[in-house]
Amino acid sequence: MDTMLTIVVPCYNEEEVLPISSKELLIFLLKMIEAEKISNESQIMFVDDGSKDNTWEIIEQLSNEDKHYTGIKFSRNFGHQNALVAGLTSAEPYSDAIVTIDADLQDDINSIEQMIDAYHDGNDVVYGVRGNRDSDTAFKRKTAEGFYSVMKKLGINMVPNHADFRLLSKRATQTLLEFKEENLFLRGMVPLVGYPSAKVFYARKERAAGESKYPLKKMLSFAFEGITSFSIAPIKFIRNLGIFILIIGIIYMAYIFGRNISGNTISGWSSIVGSIWLLGGIQMISLSIVGEYIGKIYTEVKRRPRFIIEKNIRDK
Repeated sequence: MDTMLTIVVPCYNEEEVLPISSKELLIFLLKMIEAEKISNESQIMFVDDGSKDNTWEIIEQLSNEDKHYTGIKFSRNFGHQNALVAGLTSAEPYSDAIVTIDADLQDDINSIEQMIDAYHDGNDVVYGVRGNRDSDTAFKRKTAEGFYSVMKKLGINMVPNHADFRLLSKRATQTLLEFKEENLFLRGMVPLVGYPSAKVFYARKERAAGESKYPLKKMLSFAFEGITSFSIAPIKFIRNLGIFILIIGIIYMAYIFGRNISGNTISGWSSIVGSIWLLGGIQMISLSIVGEYIGKIYTEVKRRPRFIIEKNIRDK
């Protein structure tokens, strides 16, 4: 089989897990080559997203040991989504298909074989989808379900329980790279490509070593990024909330006016102060949401590069 496959692996401070995952990825790659499902020129590309440990040194050592390893190094940390785009951009010119997978290998490597089969069956996009979330805590399961539910209600087309473990054909990669926005949310962008797609279900494993790069705070930030990158529903919600509060205010004023006419009034500051705090809080939240959209516009119009590559092993 002449299919040139590149497996793109974003890395940030992965010195603990990289020696383990790189070996497993190479074993799988060689197995696929031996089975003649992919070309012998297929590679594993590590993208060092500005790591502060010895991640890049490990990548260089791996590339010296085996030709199937390659890598690129960012000049600083640009973020996971930009690392994926950099890998796609670098691999696209010479790859027929590209698989993206995280370095911790919680996603099942063996599922890539099913992805390749689906690609050979004519699918340009193959999503790796978790069969269940039994390994997650109850809190994480509920928040994940809530996130996908909110995204669906906002009209954002996403594949539930799919992260960034997927296969893209050459033309799907080329089309995706035509999306030039700076605020990246690939889980929402890939379905917009619209080519034939398939799903491969797998069981997510525990992280082999190291710590998760997505704590709760970062996950919430990522979720908010996805919502504001694909929908103006929050702004519409603010508008509707403002109308609702205005109506309540008019009713309340009519009520107070009626009490004043009857002479049955109660003096005090509690209702006034409560109203001030309520409206003040709503205004602050509203301004912050509107500001988020303005900030995204500011980021887009600057047209700064998504990433800067300091070193590329293929250039040697």
